This record gives sequence, structure tokens and C-alpha cells, in this order.
Amino acid sequence: MVGDPISNVEEGMANIIKALKADPYALETVWISVLIFAGQAKTLVPLQEIVNFYPPKFPIGGGTSLSNGLGHLMYELTSNVKKTTFEQKGDWKPIIFLFTDGEPTDDSSTAIAEWNIKWKKSSHLIVVSLGQDTNLQLLSELSDEVLLFDNTTIAHYKELFRWISDSIKTSSESVDNNASGFELSKLDEKYLKKIDLSKNTTSNNFTSKNYVVLTAKCQNTKRPYLIKFQKMVQDAGFGDLNLQTKSYKLNGAYQVDSSYFELSDSTYSSVAINSEELIGAPNCPCCGNPYGLAVCECGKVHCIDGDGLQTCPWCNTKATYGFGNGGGFNIDRAQG
Repeated sequence: MVGDPISNVEEGMANIIKALKADPYALETVWISVLIFAGQAKTLVPLQEIVNFYPPKFPIGGGTSLSNGLGHLMYELTSNVKKTTFEQKGDWKPIIFLFTDGEPTDDSSTAIAEWNIKWKKSSHLIVVSLGQDTNLQLLSELSDEVLLFDNTTIAHYKELFRWISDSIKTSSESVDNNASGFELSKLDEKYLKKIDLSKNTTSNNFTSKNYVVLTAKCQNTKRPYLIKFQKMVQDAGFGDLNLQTKSYKLNGAYQVDSSYFELSDSTYSSVAINSEELIGAPNCPCCGNPYGLAVCECGKVHCIDGDGLQTCPWCNTKATYGFGNGGGFNIDRAQG
């Protein structure tokens, strides 16, 4: 999600809140919370009335631990949802929009089984796959409402969050009229459609097939940043053999803060990629150093300013760096 996708989500969240605060039914019925998960999960905004809610800035973390995300979601539901008893009328079934743009980087089977036993029937879960890089078959075990979002343009992101706003407003009006309390707005299949799960198979690949992300630190500011590469497939040029080559082209370098490490999975065993597979290298997004992809003998990535003695911000080793002499070298990937 690093780069434009996370910015589009932040803008979309702001538009949702603006729309809901202008709707009288939503003002009376809607409470909202934001949970985030990467390698770890946490509550970004506690459950509160919509009138008090202000859109947050979304942090970035390494990994996609669906098990941690579901576990934290179930904890929050248990803590906050009032159930109907003889003494009180409980809350309406909570409506959860689960967004993910990648495959889980852990085994989520136990958490999914617990969700299905405890909460599947007592909540409304809508899963939105941001692009086609997710394990759709796995997500279908969570919900009957698994939607594929074509996240190719900013306009599509605006339409997605308009649809979410409309769905929440429709459901809040249903609550106010003592109806079912859950009603999704009509889908525009140009950008958002239900998944045909018969065409998808389960995958156990916990490393992204479409992106390579490297974690780096700025030598001067000591701030972390991420370098993102996107998969590129080309014809190998061997006549009629239809052979293809795969590489990863630079997408950009993006500053992150220390919360990246708090949200990342500390037990992750890194997977290496050879530098020969990476096309392009960025400037440092923190200090502007011309070389944003240098690798220390400790194996960590950082920036350098060119010739002369450099200091690794990870291990404080001082060394002089040069260019590779062919064959490339291995670099540890971060989790997507």
C-alpha cells in the first residue's frame, strides 16, 4: 500500500466521514472505528460516534498478518458490541469493511475458523480486495461478500468510497426504520464486482508475486524509508519460443516513521532477491542523497552520498562503497 494507494485510502476515508456527517440518519445511528493490520494489528481510532470522528493518517507496516488482524477485530467486537439481554436492547449487527491488497504472510486458518464460529453469523463482513494480488479463495472463507476492486485510477478510488458511504447511509436509514439494518448500495461493476470464486485457487505463497519492497534507513537523518519495485514481464526475444523474462522496475521510495517497525512481524524470516532482478535505484527520500540503495555488510539497505567513507545507520559500520562487478548480490526483501 505504500505510495499512492495509501494516500487514496486516506482521502477516501475523509470523504466517507464528510458524507456521513451530512446525513441525519447516520448522525443518529453510526459509530465508527478503524483497525489496521500489517505484521501486527492495532486500533488506530477507537469506536466512537460519527460526529466526533476525524479521519486518521494511516501508518505502514511490513507483512499482512490476517490472523493478527482477525484476532484484534474479534477482541474489539467482544469489548464494544452490546448484546441483547432481558435487561437491555443490544446493538445492531456490526458492519465491517475489510480491505487488503496482498496475500496473508502467515497461516490464518485458526483465526478464520474462530471467526466463523464466533462472529460470522452475528456481524456483516464485506471483504474488499484492492487489486488481484490477494488469495480470494481464502478470503471467501470469511464472508459471502468478497468484492474485487479495480484500483487503477484515482477516480475509481473515489467511486469505491462513495459506494461505502452510500452503503452505510442506506443501512443506517434501515436501522432508523426498524428494518434489517444492513443493505449494501448497488455495485458499479466497472470498478467493483463480486468474485466468482470458482475461478480462483488457494495459494500458500506468503511473499508478494507482484512487488518487491526493501526496508532502508537514511544515513543522515536515521529515518526509515521503503523502496518499492513492481513486477515487469517482457518477451525474452528467442524467436517463436514464447519465453518471457521477469524483473522488477522501480516504483518509488517513500518515507515511513518508526511505527512501521511496530506494525511489522518481528518473526519474519526474510526472503532474498538478487540485485540483477531490480531495475532502477532511487535517491534517498529523506535527505536527497543520490544513491538510496546501498547495502552494508550487515545486510541492511541505506543511502550514501557517493565517494568517501560512509556510515551504516543500522550497525554504525564505517566503510567505502563501490559498484558491483557483475553477477549481482542478494538483498533481503521486506514483507509486502
